[in-house]
Amino acid sequence: MTRTLKVGLVQQPAWPDKERSLAESEAGIRELAAAGAELVVLQELHATHYFCQYEDVELFDLAEPLDGPTGLRLAGLAAELGIVLLGSLFERRAPGVYHNTAVVYDRERGRVGHYRKMHIPDDPGFYEKFYFTPGDHDADRGQGFQPIDTSVGRLGVLVCWDQWYPEAARLMAMAGAELLLYPTAIGWHPPDDADEKARQKDAWTLIQRSHAVANGLPVVAANRVGHEPDHSGVSPGIDFWGGSFICGPQGELLAHAGEEAERLLVTLDLDRGEDIRRIWPYLRDRRIDAYGDLTRRYRD
Repeated sequence: MTRTLKVGLVQQPAWPDKERSLAESEAGIRELAAAGAELVVLQELHATHYFCQYEDVELFDLAEPLDGPTGLRLAGLAAELGIVLLGSLFERRAPGVYHNTAVVYDRERGRVGHYRKMHIPDDPGFYEKFYFTPGDHDADRGQGFQPIDTSVGRLGVLVCWDQWYPEAARLMAMAGAELLLYPTAIGWHPPDDADEKARQKDAWTLIQRSHAVANGLPVVAANRVGHEPDHSGVSPGIDFWGGSFICGPQGELLAHAGEEAERLLVTLDLDRGEDIRRIWPYLRDRRIDAYGDLTRRYRD
């Protein structure tokens, strides 16, 4: 029999008020679960505003341990609704060690795994290196680019800036991931002209669809929406462009959100990836003997 999976995605605005932001997340989760979603994916840092637009040590107070109030609330929803839920936390791991962490909750089993963002950007308006320590890489402990096993399948969870790196998607695929999930926070600098905005958004969509094609896996990308000000007053803020989508293993768009709050729900055929890999066997034909220089920063 064909294995299918109903995947839901919440695209939402978020605010500095955690209760308001989480209430919006919860409303989306409940709506999708009522419609039959078995797996629900939330966007990056959905519990707060995107605070990385500026550097302020007071904002570390937003962080929580994995099993803090936000984690417990998400775990409770997964158990109550009988779903697998992918949430996002600003994690306080230890004093001075904070992570941007995606966390997976599996029905009544609670938290079954987490992924700490590996690639950390540092660009105007996206000062994430100030706040986030990169995730550890330790295959023996299941850290780094390691899928998370759940009752609905093996999830290749990555976060935002990771989505630009084909190496990350490939390593998840090589470890048996059955789909790739990208919680995201990305948007426009308001002064950019319309053509530049279109190029940026198209590039963001295309690179993730290419990971689906190159690995024969469905991709789920959840982004936020709405204008969020730079509370330091230095910049005009960010217009988060939404555009969340779910695509199949040939990169075909199955659902694509606009620039407003929206929920997506798609039934995925989890066996189709194997059919695609049989006719486009990229993993079989990889020249692993010739790729050693990929571990170098640059080939001088």
